[in-house]
Amino acid sequence: MTLTDIFEIALNMSHESAVRSGFETHTKITFGKEPQYITMRRRAYLKTVATVSATSIPGLAGCTAPGDSGTGTDDGSSGQETTTAATQTSTSMQGQSAQTIQMVTEGSNYYFDPIGLFVEPGATVTWNNKSGSHSATAYKKGRGSASVTRIPDGAKAWNSDILSTQGATYDYTFEATGTYDYFCIPHKSLGMVGRIIVGEPGGSAEGSMPPDGKVPESQTIVDRTVVSYDEFTG
Repeated sequence: MTLTDIFEIALNMSHESAVRSGFETHTKITFGKEPQYITMRRRAYLKTVATVSATSIPGLAGCTAPGDSGTGTDDGSSGQETTTAATQTSTSMQGQSAQTIQMVTEGSNYYFDPIGLFVEPGATVTWNNKSGSHSATAYKKGRGSASVTRIPDGAKAWNSDILSTQGATYDYTFEATGTYDYFCIPHKSLGMVGRIIVGEPGGSAEGSMPPDGKVPESQTIVDRTVVSYDEFTG
């Protein structure tokens, strides 16, 4: 039974009381013929009630009679279900949104900004060469002059190589959870290091600072999500 059928029955039951209340009397004068009045008024009434009910009663939203154009889909699913699915998709992709870290030369200072960043597994981080010449290189023993490994076990190490063009970028997608420390090859000895927490702290980088500089504590990064260079050094 469709929504229209339900209101049709309700209308038939209340028709007589509507006449007594004068609800129909004015319409008879306007249209002149009762048969014409009954047909037109009933359709208008049903259309109005069905529209108001479908949009104002939770649970009925998105319901339409078979063949109506409404918000339904060809497979019979409602517009509400489609919205829910879209919301779920949007939520599931939140951890995959891009984050950007600037690589900066400022006088005699060389740094990553933010210096501490928290992301969820699946997130893509972009390093942007704002000024100077820099690299973003994971602490993996034997890679880019790194003498130690400071990324989670089983995680892939990355190396952007040196980017010299202003505005040049490098992207890396993090999959494994844990703590990642990284550095700039030409400025490692000058303390240009950074830390990224993916999901939760963990791995060989925990409990100590990188050998070439200082970064925010892991829990601070988790609590704040983003720790800027100025905030950390100020």
